[in-house]
Amino acid sequence: MGGRSGDGAVVPTPDGISPYDAPWHRKALGLTLAAGAIGAWTIDAARHARETLPDYAALSYYEKWIAALADLLVAGGVLGPADLVQTADAPPAAAAAALHPKALRAEAVGKILGKGSPYDRAGPAPDYQPGQRVRTRTDAASAVAAGGHTRLPLYAVGKVGRVLLSHGCHVFPDSNAHGLGEAAEPLYTVAFDAADLWDTVENPADEVTLDLWQSYLVPDAG
Repeated sequence: MGGRSGDGAVVPTPDGISPYDAPWHRKALGLTLAAGAIGAWTIDAARHARETLPDYAALSYYEKWIAALADLLVAGGVLGPADLVQTADAPPAAAAAALHPKALRAEAVGKILGKGSPYDRAGPAPDYQPGQRVRTRTDAASAVAAGGHTRLPLYAVGKVGRVLLSHGCHVFPDSNAHGLGEAAEPLYTVAFDAADLWDTVENPADEVTLDLWQSYLVPDAG
């Protein structure tokens, strides 16, 4: 949704200001990290769960995280719907359950996050080289799954840019989000003139760079 018109200005958080507006935001982050570590879903599946929330636009940042996490836990068979229900006088049924053996514990967070999760993989040779002009495909929808996840922004559909960098092959999110395999393919950084993406821009000389997978691109005949 980045770059979409009509959502208002982006207001950066000043340096030194906590990104957590409420105490439960820290818990939302911790729960999401701990649950994700059990391996019941991929990072792309998590993104898809957030972007398909029916009330996405009405939810705050961490409300999106918690709502999507609830859906992922049920879809992954980790919890049942009843486990997510809590009343004032009765804790959820799962409260007494043992912690999942793969759950990310507090003392391991720094090491795990510092290590990162590389997504580069072996795969086919790139079709495009730095400096080459390319055009994004004209359909923003996922070509892998109906209504599925894709990292091709709607505002960049059918636009011409030039390849800046070729990163080798990386896990393809459109496939990985739906349990269809990693399907690694070449990944590129592509530069676009801002004036070619939007009718009105702050500075016509600005440039926008996007990391795009090979199947999003075709050679530019112009």
